[in-house]
Amino acid sequence: MPDRDRSPAVVRLGVNVDHVATIRQARQASYPDPVAAAAIAEMAGADQITVHIRLDRRHIQERDLEVLVRTVQTRLNVEMAVQEEMLLLAERIHPHTITLVPERPEEVTTEGGLDLLAEGAAHAVRAAVTRLLAGGMQVSLFIDPDVAQVRAAGDAGVHMIELNTAAYAEASDDADRARELERIDAACAVADSLDMYIAAGHGLHYHNVCALADLDWIAEFNIGHAIIARAVFSGLEQAVRDMVDLLR
Repeated sequence: MPDRDRSPAVVRLGVNVDHVATIRQARQASYPDPVAAAAIAEMAGADQITVHIRLDRRHIQERDLEVLVRTVQTRLNVEMAVQEEMLLLAERIHPHTITLVPERPEEVTTEGGLDLLAEGAAHAVRAAVTRLLAGGMQVSLFIDPDVAQVRAAGDAGVHMIELNTAAYAEASDDADRARELERIDAACAVADSLDMYIAAGHGLHYHNVCALADLDWIAEFNIGHAIIARAVFSGLEQAVRDMVDLLR
């Protein structure tokens, strides 16, 4: 597991390159290549490359994972659903980290965290965690910033979580945003008491990430859409450097 030092100087940035693959798949072309994007992101200061391989393969493909696991120089974090097909893929590809996430076929993007309080889901997640850990991979769970969910993640056997920041990112006003920050802070405090490595992501961009970084709990931010969107105008290397500068 990465070092848990919470000093702002060591906050890590995971760059999600899914949206590069989205552009490629829109034309069923061979470019732009998310593998090339990952290399540029690493050269610009990214500490991790994050991808989400979905059951419908709408963006990242198995070929991407096969090449990324051989070429990423930092860490490769693969997000995937708790499904047998995905678990077999994880065991074959064997990235540094697997982040288990909920997934619905009709969603545009991930809509919430895993519900570890639902009996059936909790059992499936625990079984997946045990299996992946036995395979030598680090396992993180993408959950909402809820104290009960954090405790349930601990019960599932993980020492890493990624907090879903969508509600914070989508808050309609300062009061709502402050309430969501309080929820995140409380969830982080419990995770820290359980000696968990804390990551965060979803909906984060250049204008809202600093308030989360200032909480001093979160060791890693996984950000994709905002970075790729800025890269359209500034180039990917500069877009990554801009985010690294904000976090450090």
